[in-house]
Amino acid sequence: MAKLASALVSRLVIIVPYAWLLFFFLVPFFIVFRISLSQTAIAMPPYTPVLDLAGGLAGILEKAREFSVDNYVWLAEDALYFNAYLSSLTIAAVSTLLTLLIGYPIAYGMAKAPRSIRPTLLMLVILPFWTSFLIRVYAWIAILKPEGLLNQFLITIGVIDQPLIILNTNTAIYIGIVYSYLPFMVLPIYSALEKMDNALIEAAQDLGCTQTSAFWRVTFPLSLPGVVAGCLLVFIPAVGEFVIPDLLGGSETLMIGKTLWNEFNANRDWPVSSAVATVLLMILVIPIVYFQNVQAKADGEGR
Repeated sequence: MAKLASALVSRLVIIVPYAWLLFFFLVPFFIVFRISLSQTAIAMPPYTPVLDLAGGLAGILEKAREFSVDNYVWLAEDALYFNAYLSSLTIAAVSTLLTLLIGYPIAYGMAKAPRSIRPTLLMLVILPFWTSFLIRVYAWIAILKPEGLLNQFLITIGVIDQPLIILNTNTAIYIGIVYSYLPFMVLPIYSALEKMDNALIEAAQDLGCTQTSAFWRVTFPLSLPGVVAGCLLVFIPAVGEFVIPDLLGGSETLMIGKTLWNEFNANRDWPVSSAVATVLLMILVIPIVYFQNVQAKADGEGR
């Protein structure tokens, strides 16, 4: 009886995450993908065809024959969407790089700090999550606007004579993304560095490495899993970011999140917006699959 219960528990541990992915990822994805193959209509819901489950399998197959890839052809032909994807990827890549350059020294300092204060430092990194994301973005508006706190401070200390125009620019978007997603970069890197055996650094220095060369030959390679994980955690949500570009960016800021919102809400073009979301998801799946393959290969070599 105990073995049966143990077997059921072990299978339940495996089934639960797969069931979660099925109902909260795959099912919604297929719904969005089905809508992306439909056509806009003045109706509710605003697209056709609408599958009628009451008609049985024959009714579903009949409606499925009306599906088309016209929306994907439209995305390929309209430069607006290509530019939106390209701009989103560029902004996300630059923001991820900036977050890495800022986050790595923070994580390194936390990992090298005395163990007694590491929990405090970890809490300070997580502390911004205790405040609403939207409130934190609105706070940056008060800081970056021409009469905001930053310009007042710089004018007071004599660094500038005229207010800097930061708000409603790409610079403000970079600041907002780096600030908002910095903990997602720091935490995985800190986790990787904190587990590292310091004896490896001592051994490298005994073999003639300087402190700098020991860092690049030993510390940084061992922290790469955390670096890659942090970059993915920042890059993936940054590509589809909507709130930060909408509040901190200008009217000329072109990101796929804003484009998707306009298609879905302003234009009420659900099929095209679903196609935009599907293509965005496919773009984001590529780095995830690549990381998994690299990680699996590294684990295989480690054995």
